[in-house]
Amino acid sequence: MNRKISRRDFNRSCTAASLGATSLGAAVGFQPKFAHANWDTIAKQPFGIMSGEVTDESAVIWGRCDTEARMVVQWDTDLNFKNPRSVIGPETNLLSDYTARCILRGLPSGSKIHYQVTFENSAGTSDPQRGQLTTPDDGTQDVFFAWSGDTAGQGFGINLEWGGMKIYSAIEKLAPDFFVHSGDMIYADNPIPPELTLHDGSIWKNITTEAKSKPAASLDDFRGNYLYNLLDQNVLAFHRSVPLIASWDDHETTNNWYPQQRLRSRKDRENYDALEFAQQLADRARQAFFEYTPLLPQASGQRRIYRKLSRGPLLDLFVLDLRSYRGPNSPNKQTELNPQSAILGSEQLAWLKHSLRTSTATWKVLCSDMPLAISVGDSMEGKNLFEAVANADPGAPLGRELEMADLLGFMKQAQITNTVWLTADVHYAAAHYYDPKRAAIPDSFLPFWEFVAGPLHSGSFGPNALDGTFGPEVKFLFAPPPGSKLPLSPSDARQSFGTVRVDAKSKRLTVELRGLSGDVLDGGSFTLEPQKNPATS
Repeated sequence: MNRKISRRDFNRSCTAASLGATSLGAAVGFQPKFAHANWDTIAKQPFGIMSGEVTDESAVIWGRCDTEARMVVQWDTDLNFKNPRSVIGPETNLLSDYTARCILRGLPSGSKIHYQVTFENSAGTSDPQRGQLTTPDDGTQDVFFAWSGDTAGQGFGINLEWGGMKIYSAIEKLAPDFFVHSGDMIYADNPIPPELTLHDGSIWKNITTEAKSKPAASLDDFRGNYLYNLLDQNVLAFHRSVPLIASWDDHETTNNWYPQQRLRSRKDRENYDALEFAQQLADRARQAFFEYTPLLPQASGQRRIYRKLSRGPLLDLFVLDLRSYRGPNSPNKQTELNPQSAILGSEQLAWLKHSLRTSTATWKVLCSDMPLAISVGDSMEGKNLFEAVANADPGAPLGRELEMADLLGFMKQAQITNTVWLTADVHYAAAHYYDPKRAAIPDSFLPFWEFVAGPLHSGSFGPNALDGTFGPEVKFLFAPPPGSKLPLSPSDARQSFGTVRVDAKSKRLTVELRGLSGDVLDGGSFTLEPQKNPATS
């Protein structure tokens, strides 16, 4: 095993790398072959780097420069790059907004990997950017990760006087193996004004950009929303140290959208005059999402967000997409499971069942962009509609609950144990225990936990009403105090994230819900014992 590098040593090495004028590749005699000879501007990397989709032998590295150049990534298990391996990545161009992703393969498992990104062309080499990641092992080490959601919503942007998006620094200091962003990575429909007057009369001051001056409608608008978050130094340092597992919800496109929605029926239709359907807007949003996250490259006609990621024998993660395949938001009282009542969609549901059934990991964590039992309304069309799974009726499953009932029933029939749901979206933190004996249809599923975190850096709301269909019990709550004028600002310290640790020896899974500083919230720690799975025992 590699010795553990302190964060101080790592940050010192990043600083040294950023000061170098020549890439490490040139220092060791490595020279990429350029496809073009007329690149005449040395590239710069003002928006940092990211890693993601880390397996026991591979990882995706993301970077962005400001001109045409070739991405080059070097990696080593040594902090000082004594034996670097070089990977030539793609060329950047205007069509991808000068973003690029490079796949590293053949990484050693259970190892700290140091990597360096440069962009090279005939004019020279960019200053390098360094990052680090850890590959999963064979189950001999703990798995430790964090999750949350909701960044830059309700007009709360980068306030330098307050310290910027400093919850990202709190997460980074805990040194998780990776971070799951559970959606609303941006708020494309929420402009960032220069100032906001808070409820106590104080002024919240934002850095502003042209892209954040209006709701996003063009592809460049969506790109600009991601670039805005990358202006924050806390976010840049976070991405250098913590691999990202990216997911999306609604605000990557616009509030409460669904594919069939006619934009002309929305109250904010003046923002989207040139488009008829929300799906057209979402196509632009999806392209920007893939350009600005370290996801595996996919053909433009696919760009599937739901996927399974394995962290060795202790943990499998199932990243869900409750946005792209749903039926219309409605009163949510359909009596049959069909495209109108879907939220996962038949193809994703079949994939999830198969993936769960074939998983041999001790713990199976379902990363959802929306909660199961929290009632989330949608008044965008002036009707009493529902945005999430629940319909505020504690009776037998109806509407989108039918699909969840089908999934939970399958998991009981297949004896799929040790499942935990992680989510965000509602801008407060909670722990819910789903007890089948309390459900509208008793004993129709196996008991499980759902943990809710957030927001990361947005307004705080809630708590919302809980739908009793699946027997949920609130075991923990961290929300604005009763009577608060909502939303609360980040300075009111109701921001949150969660961490999960799977102990390699005991196989216990511990969830800790944490506040803005990174400290565990009072009553927010839960340790779950693994249950033996009859199907694999």
